[in-house]
Amino acid sequence: MTSVPNVTLNNGVTMPQLGFGVFQVPDEETTAAVASALEAGYRSIDTAAIYGNERGVGKALAASGIPREELFVTTKLWNEDQGYDRASAAFDASLDKLGLDHVDLYLVHWPAPDRDLYVQTYKALEKILADGRARAIGVSNFQVSHLRRLMEHTGITPAVNQVELHPGLQQKALRAFHAEHGIATEAWSPLAQGAVLDDQAIVGVAEAHGVTPAQVVLRWHLQSGNIVIPKSVTPARIRQNLDVFGFRLTDADMTAVAGLDRDLRTGPDPDTFN
Repeated sequence: MTSVPNVTLNNGVTMPQLGFGVFQVPDEETTAAVASALEAGYRSIDTAAIYGNERGVGKALAASGIPREELFVTTKLWNEDQGYDRASAAFDASLDKLGLDHVDLYLVHWPAPDRDLYVQTYKALEKILADGRARAIGVSNFQVSHLRRLMEHTGITPAVNQVELHPGLQQKALRAFHAEHGIATEAWSPLAQGAVLDDQAIVGVAEAHGVTPAQVVLRWHLQSGNIVIPKSVTPARIRQNLDVFGFRLTDADMTAVAGLDRDLRTGPDPDTFN
C-alpha cells in the first residue's frame, strides 16, 4: 500500500498530504467512491455540508473496518450556517450524518464577507476544538485580508486554509502569508477541473517521466508543500492519483509548471461569493 507523507499542522496534529475529495459526488455514489479510495490506500477524506454526501462518507468509513485513529476526516460549515449558534448546530448535524464523535478538521467553507459573520463563526469552531470534537480547525477560501481580520479577533490561528490552487492559479502571495503564519495550504480543484492537463509544458514533463499529466500536477503540488485532495469516482483514476510517490520532478520541471500561472479561477471569487 502506498505510504502518504504527513504534514504537521500548527497545533501538532498530523494530516496526510494527499487525500480524497468528494465535491460534486452524489450521496448515492459517495459510499462506493470513498470505499474505493480507502481500499487504494487513502486515509484522508474531505467532504462538506453543502456537498450533501456526509452520510455517504460516513457509511463508507463505518464499513471499512479501518480504525478511527488511522482516518483523517474533514468537513466544512456552509455559508447559511454562519454565526456562533447556527455554526454550533450545523456542526452537530454534520457529525451525526458522518456517524462520528469527532472530526479531524473542521473548516469555515467561505468567508462570505457580505454576511460579516466569519469571526463569530470561527469562535464557535474554537469552542468545538476546545471540547475535543474537532482535532484541528481552519478555513477555506479565505484571502489575506480575511485571515488578518480573523487572527486579530480570535485566539487560534487556522491550522489550514483550503483554497482553489492549481498551475493556472498558484496563489503565491497567499501561500507566502500562510508560510509566515504557520497555516497549511490545502488545494481544492488541484487539476483545475482538467483544464491544465492538455498544456504542452505538463504533457512534456509527463512524457519524460512516463506518467500522466494529472500525476505531474499532483506531484507538483506535493513538492510545492501543498496538501492536495483530488476527486474521482473511477476506481482506476482513484488509484492513479495516489500513485505519485515513485517519481520526482526536477527543478526544471517545477519551473516549467510554475510558468503556467495565469491567475485564472475555475470557481467563485472569495471576495464576492456569499
